[in-house]
Amino acid sequence: MAPMATLLLALAVGSTGLYAGFLLIFLTGIMPALGRLPDAAFVTAMRRINEAVPRAVFMTVFTASAVLPLLAYLVPVAGRTGTQRWLVLAGFVCAVLNHLVTVVGNVPLNTALAAAEGADEDPAATRAAFEGRWNAHHRTRTALILVSFGLLTAAAVG
Repeated sequence: MAPMATLLLALAVGSTGLYAGFLLIFLTGIMPALGRLPDAAFVTAMRRINEAVPRAVFMTVFTASAVLPLLAYLVPVAGRTGTQRWLVLAGFVCAVLNHLVTVVGNVPLNTALAAAEGADEDPAATRAAFEGRWNAHHRTRTALILVSFGLLTAAAVG
């Protein structure tokens, strides 16, 4: 593979792996721990997490996990097999679907959770409107980015 294509694919694997790891830790560690909290503590903790996460480092990795697989696919490479091209394309599609679930599913729930903050809030009702739906979207997006990471890794080693 050409040096630029190799670099782009390596960066795609790296950024997708970082993002997949972040989502997997959230799925397997953070959300189960938060799930054990009383309603008011859960709601407050999720609000603080949602305020802290979308910063420069996260947004860079989040964006790179979709942009870099696309660039790796678009760069013409002599010697790349058809299978490798399809693996990169499929990895890109899974990353885009992950982002779609995030933007259409999780982000609106995060926004609604932030908007519900107030003195007359019922933490149990707020949690009930948020937690189950957010976790369902999160499981879907985690699976998609893990598949993306696997496909891109397979393309890189194949």
